[in-house]
Amino acid sequence: MENWLINKSIVVIGGTTGAGLSAAQAFVRNGANVVVVGRNPESCLMAELNLGSNARAKQGDATQPQTALDAIQLCIREFGSFDALYHAPEEHEDPATDGPLHSLSLESWRRTLDQSLTSLMLSNQAAVRTFMGMNKGGSILNLSPEAAPAEGDPRHAGATSKAAVIGFSKSIAAAYTGHDIRINVISTGTSMPADLDGAAVYLLSDHARFTNGQVLVVDGGKSVLEEQY
Repeated sequence: MENWLINKSIVVIGGTTGAGLSAAQAFVRNGANVVVVGRNPESCLMAELNLGSNARAKQGDATQPQTALDAIQLCIREFGSFDALYHAPEEHEDPATDGPLHSLSLESWRRTLDQSLTSLMLSNQAAVRTFMGMNKGGSILNLSPEAAPAEGDPRHAGATSKAAVIGFSKSIAAAYTGHDIRINVISTGTSMPADLDGAAVYLLSDHARFTNGQVLVVDGGKSVLEEQY
């Protein structure tokens, strides 16, 4: 076991599947206690069993105001502290549809933004309020996932939410830097969750204590290659 996150207690929104679960596993390996949050009760149970004694799972809908706050309170009760939040978009069984603007419904637009942005605002708000209430600093990491469409299949709502995650994160990073609260973003273009784990561990560790308001692109150089053509 590494010790980059020793004595850290971390809440992972979307932590029962995909990138969130992979990160939670990496956090535990690096000495952290974790509370993972997911919508599906079976996924929560499996995640808690998989992560071991240093983890708890909380079932809930991240688009509801109380969910992140309840997870943070559980983290404090079980582990005596709350030091960091990682918000990873959850894999939905019934994801919002997206597509060309001329056929995009208002319901799909709102649902995409609700799943991607409202949940993130609520979790970040709960974390900031808790840090300030405890009169301590802390770290928030937001995942901005791949939104590039397949050729001929534009995804405008997804592209909007990806850009908004970055803009929102930078804005609150500037607002709360005086409270010793760091907010950073991982922007990804990979479908392999484990590729993000090292970046997540670093950004939530004390090694990144002077890193704030930054976007770390983890895409295997895809964005660089696209700029060349």
